[in-house]
Amino acid sequence: MKEIRILGILITDRIKEAGQTQKVLSEFAHIIKSRLGFHEVTEAVCSRLGIIMLQLVGSIDEQDKLESALNQIGGIQVRRMQFEV
Repeated sequence: MKEIRILGILITDRIKEAGQTQKVLSEFAHIIKSRLGFHEVTEAVCSRLGIIMLQLVGSIDEQDKLESALNQIGGIQVRRMQFEV
């Protein structure tokens, strides 16, 4: 049976936390199959709150390491979804 893992990341202050988050994501880029990021943007304001969705591939061990590294960053929340196919 194969596992599909999706991570959801809530960044509560994009200006403060984006650099460290990007550093971790770059380190684990080899196991990120898809990445979707979004935040609210209007003519008047660019939200400090951001959300990133990651679809992971590779070994479970590497996926766990990525999740652990993200959880070490203050100011973000990480949630996991797993599907077995």
